[in-house]
Amino acid sequence: MSYRFIGYAIVSEDGMLADASGTIPPSLIVKADQDFFMRGLDAAAALVHGRNSAEQPTSPNRRRLIATRGIAATAPVTGQPNALHWNPKGVSVETALAELGVADGDVAIIGGTDIFGLFLPSYAIFHLTRVPNVTLPGGLPVFPRVPTVTPEALLTEAGLSPGKAMALDESRNVSVVSWQRS
Repeated sequence: MSYRFIGYAIVSEDGMLADASGTIPPSLIVKADQDFFMRGLDAAAALVHGRNSAEQPTSPNRRRLIATRGIAATAPVTGQPNALHWNPKGVSVETALAELGVADGDVAIIGGTDIFGLFLPSYAIFHLTRVPNVTLPGGLPVFPRVPTVTPEALLTEAGLSPGKAMALDESRNVSVVSWQRS
């Protein structure tokens, strides 16, 4: 089994994924980033996300691990044959992916905070999109320790290096930086 873990996140200037209520505000939605994100999901063998991460219209067609503390190891998701509930403390991600029928390939990590943090030591790539001039005080951070520590500092600490910024929406000065493990 050989997996490559790839993270995808869009964050506010202060490193937040959503506001204090867990809602993604319209100011954090960027069409070009959504297109980039969906292309990444289309290429992935499987997705990993928390139980509160937003479902996409294509979610039922994708192989997914939905992280939860509510079970011992893994459990089927009722009515969703391509999804499996997974407790990261109960069984390794590799074991859960194999149970899901995914033997290898790219695995997209799409949040939330604890899931993004769990994979910090394992990312091959982390695509971090920043939306300047948007702050979400008290919001949900991309990683544990944000905003005390910046997402970029945590990615560096985890052994990833930034690539060149790619403009996604020049009118809003939104770009994505793909951080890669050396």
